[in-house]
Amino acid sequence: MDSVKKKSLAMVLGLALGMGVVAPTTALADNKYVAITSIVEHPALDAFKDGVVEALDAEGFKQGENLRVKYQTAQGNTGTAAQIARQYIGEGPDVIVAIGTPSAQAVVAATKSIPVVFGAITDPVAAQLVKDRGPSGTNVTGMSDELPLKASLELIKKTLPKAQKVGLVYNPGEINSKIVVEQLKVMMPEYGLTLVEAAAPRTVDVSSAARNLVGKADVIFSTTDNNVIATYESLTKVSLASKLPLIASDTGSVERGAIAALGVNYKQLGMQAGQMVARILNGENPGDIAWETSDQLEIHLNKKIADQIGFEFSEELVESAEKVLE
Repeated sequence: MDSVKKKSLAMVLGLALGMGVVAPTTALADNKYVAITSIVEHPALDAFKDGVVEALDAEGFKQGENLRVKYQTAQGNTGTAAQIARQYIGEGPDVIVAIGTPSAQAVVAATKSIPVVFGAITDPVAAQLVKDRGPSGTNVTGMSDELPLKASLELIKKTLPKAQKVGLVYNPGEINSKIVVEQLKVMMPEYGLTLVEAAAPRTVDVSSAARNLVGKADVIFSTTDNNVIATYESLTKVSLASKLPLIASDTGSVERGAIAALGVNYKQLGMQAGQMVARILNGENPGDIAWETSDQLEIHLNKKIADQIGFEFSEELVESAEKVLE
């Protein structure tokens, strides 16, 4: 009797599948797989990643229902970034989100077919991810965190009118950081400023590079260099010990010790990228989607740190801020 029942069940299943009834394994085919890789973990890039997932959820792609998201960080190692890229490509995700220049370069170099959405790239053209500002015509699009350098220099002058020498810690091996340095050298004379450079090829070099600026600079300016952001507290310690003001180009660094920052909201930047990912999952070609930058700039101030180094903000600056940490 049991054997008859098993035979009958097998026949029913066979007929059902032949009539187009969806089998459990077939239902999973509707699920989408988004692979996310980041060159390093730090608040700005983490906020970008969270923004991507939040936007996908809002667009109807929900983890555990119809979306699988996998995330890996290269911990600042370009070799690891390349390994992650190869692993993801072997898994064949629907979209790869690559955050940070080295990770994006590794992924774009490794695939010409899987859609790639880059994130937090200062200059995608210089990084050779795309050729120009329009749609790429390839498998690549994304969001740039192009720095508002002129606006940042204006913030430095508003915050510290007497400042003349601006110290900058950066990784000379990161292409976007090198580009920013060259741009600053051109722009600064217009504001009566000169640049004092301090190289930090590794995250462990950030602290000593910052200490080298003491006595040479009137203020330390931090950009979105990944080595610096990954160990930002190193800058904060130097700032507090030397009473040297620290001004950032990303608002997330204010909570970590900068007294002021003008920059993009990385969570919002990630949400814009997530909307791009959703468009691709819905069938749009990434090569038809132009990469974008954010125009939503905010000023954040840290009054607590300013008090500790004996600095006082002007009323005008405080009134212009989106957020003031007391």
